[in-house]
Amino acid sequence: MNIDLYPSRVSSAASIKERKDPIIHSNGEGPLNQLELQSYEENGYLMKEKLFTDEEVKLMTEELEKTMKDNQSKDTADVIKEPGSNEIRSVFEIHKDSGFFEMLAKNERIVKIAEQLLGSQVYINQSRINFKPGFKGKEFYWHSDFETWHVEDGMQHMRAVSCSIILTDNYEFNGPLMLIPGSHKWYVSCAGATPDDNFKSSLQKQEAGTPDNESLSWLTEKAGGRIDRATGPAGSVLFFESNTMHGSNGNLSPYPRSNVFFVFNSIKNKIGKPYSGQKPRPEFLANRDNNKAIEAVPSNSLVGKQEVN
Repeated sequence: MNIDLYPSRVSSAASIKERKDPIIHSNGEGPLNQLELQSYEENGYLMKEKLFTDEEVKLMTEELEKTMKDNQSKDTADVIKEPGSNEIRSVFEIHKDSGFFEMLAKNERIVKIAEQLLGSQVYINQSRINFKPGFKGKEFYWHSDFETWHVEDGMQHMRAVSCSIILTDNYEFNGPLMLIPGSHKWYVSCAGATPDDNFKSSLQKQEAGTPDNESLSWLTEKAGGRIDRATGPAGSVLFFESNTMHGSNGNLSPYPRSNVFFVFNSIKNKIGKPYSGQKPRPEFLANRDNNKAIEAVPSNSLVGKQEVN
């Protein structure tokens, strides 16, 4: 077992520690300009508006609806339903569908940005479709993804980035992602312990590994009282750092919110044994086949065109 740089769920009291890893792991060469890199470094996230066209969003939405329909009647661990209803909340491991979403995960518009931020080739650590239906989409409490990936999956370093492709306009009122700017610079060591097979309940409502009120208040004060909302038009893409504190409110509006979600991890950031000492979570949550880096495909391949050299 490697030295635990970020212990969590090992005490009855929470604590806050400084981040030990770089935020941007490259020399800056890539599709993001210097201002965008500085914004990501400072805030822990970056919204690229309309990175995909309306035509491409239409294709993605059609494929999403097909996937949701195909999985509606399934009762498997990788299909998550809303608490209290049969509405699908998430469908995992979509990058292994041998079709549309596998190609989307390789699209150079997102892969090249991930490689630039992480300073290496990347692979998909996790992928899913998220859907928050109108009127009844539930909230998801504040958390750092890295805290879970570290404790429950054995991810050693903060060298991963989440990529959320927005398929429906994200308004302030339909449960968009909320983020605390600058929170990625600090690590909240959460109180408590990890229940056995925690993923079976945490994907609907996370409780283990959630920060305490005092830590959240401290992070928000460090951010100057700011809490940002990831609003924007369909086709936009939100990139956020693995340790950025985020959550979302329930969707009380008539307007559903859906997105395609890929987690890019550096091929140099191998996943080991969970730091909780428990058995690894299922493959659909933590892909351990990280020997094959993604080979990016041309941007225009999404709409069935061939790139002309």
